[in-house]
Amino acid sequence: MSDRKEQRRGLGRGLSALMADIEPAGEAVVKDAPRPNRTVPIEKLVPNPDQPRRQFDADALEDLKNSIRSKGVIQPLIVRQKGDPDSYEIVAGERRWRAAQAAGLHELPVVIRDLSDEDVLEIAIIENIQRADLNAIEEAAGYEQLMTKFGHTQEQLAKALGKSRSHIANLLRLLNLPDVVKKAVQDGKLSAGHARALVTAPDPVLMAGDIVRRGLSVRETERLVKAALNPEGAKATKPKSSSAKTEKDADTKALEADLSAALGMKVSINHRQGGDTGTVTIAYESLEDLDALCMVLSATG
Repeated sequence: MSDRKEQRRGLGRGLSALMADIEPAGEAVVKDAPRPNRTVPIEKLVPNPDQPRRQFDADALEDLKNSIRSKGVIQPLIVRQKGDPDSYEIVAGERRWRAAQAAGLHELPVVIRDLSDEDVLEIAIIENIQRADLNAIEEAAGYEQLMTKFGHTQEQLAKALGKSRSHIANLLRLLNLPDVVKKAVQDGKLSAGHARALVTAPDPVLMAGDIVRRGLSVRETERLVKAALNPEGAKATKPKSSSAKTEKDADTKALEADLSAALGMKVSINHRQGGDTGTVTIAYESLEDLDALCMVLSATG
């Protein structure tokens, strides 16, 4: 039990160890790549039912299929034995399996690992997130699974995956949207930015249809939502005093916290209501702090 707890504290390291011998760089030849344990008939491989990715881009699969026809499958799939001694569940490499089927291959190279159900789920989620090929809804669902099934916090996920806490929090909010709006994000009709703006909309389904039909940008969507939330304010002709203070939303506060933590200085963001402009104020407490800030701002590459 203590070993399992220790493993969970090392979120993300399990995948690194698992994938250490396989570069996540497509089907390119990897120098000094290890030999797979064996090859198995393609019909003996089954996908992971808990795979977080539900959408597979048809064009990307077509490109991968052509690559496999030309060069074969360079990187072995990672699998585990499941049920029938000759049957294997795919832990990592379902895209290669799908493309190889389309290419007419009969056998695939595999690396066999002894993994628990929890290991497989965690690895599948983290592998997809680290390879940045999930849509926003799938990524959010992956984070939710890691938190509910394994008890990970947003802070732990952020640290392990190299994401900001606000990024994870903002994506998790998308899961509160109606299914039809989430489906529009999964289908690429709406971006993650559109979806974030719709989280607070009074009628996100109606507004999502309007956004898609009119081809509105994220900024236009944000203004549309603000107008719907405050119709009287949208009609007002008298501009607000520049000195009037407005309550900052949760996203702005989270971004301020992330920037403050990264710079080690207090950061304040003031976004002008109804517009696309604003100011960012960074407070330093010594000349040494100012020198450090200048170095950060002038750094290249």
